[in-house]
Amino acid sequence: MSNPTLDHLLSRRSVSANAMTEPGPDADQLGQILTAGARVPDHKKLVPWRFIVFEGAAREAFGQVIAEACRAEEDEPSTFRLDTEAKRFLRAPVVVAVISRVVQTPAVPEWEQVLSAGAACQNLMLAATALGFGAQWITEWYAFSPGVRQALNLSENERVAGFIYIGTAKERPEERDRPALADIVTTWQA
Repeated sequence: MSNPTLDHLLSRRSVSANAMTEPGPDADQLGQILTAGARVPDHKKLVPWRFIVFEGAAREAFGQVIAEACRAEEDEPSTFRLDTEAKRFLRAPVVVAVISRVVQTPAVPEWEQVLSAGAACQNLMLAATALGFGAQWITEWYAFSPGVRQALNLSENERVAGFIYIGTAKERPEERDRPALADIVTTWQA
């Protein structure tokens, strides 16, 4: 008996941001994707993540932020490199920054909160692909850049968990090798 949810989980495949094009999700679809992203395990309801959406001209404007951070943080980047950085967010019609936000509480360890942000990233990916879009979870150097952190107005307790690129796949991605369960699963015995 086929199960659509399980079928999706077993066949989901990332699409390279470089292999995306228009269209991206419309407002309703993006709302669904973001809602799914927020429906993850969240012990004590701390909401240890938030989303920043880049669409339209905001992608190009933020690309300039990335290029300026590259210029400021690296030794003599080439014109080609700066141009590449300026176009980072133009690879897909929508980019969602997932910001991990750790709340200091003895009730929920930091690691658990960070994992919740990772689950939010994965749910965004799953929702986007369930709607027929290509999606890719990327960090790259700018996720860790002090200049980009400042431009995103991140607090001390925040960091970028990833940038989720969402668009239409130019072509169906090829399947890749996956680990054999026999290589990664053991059964604990007393």
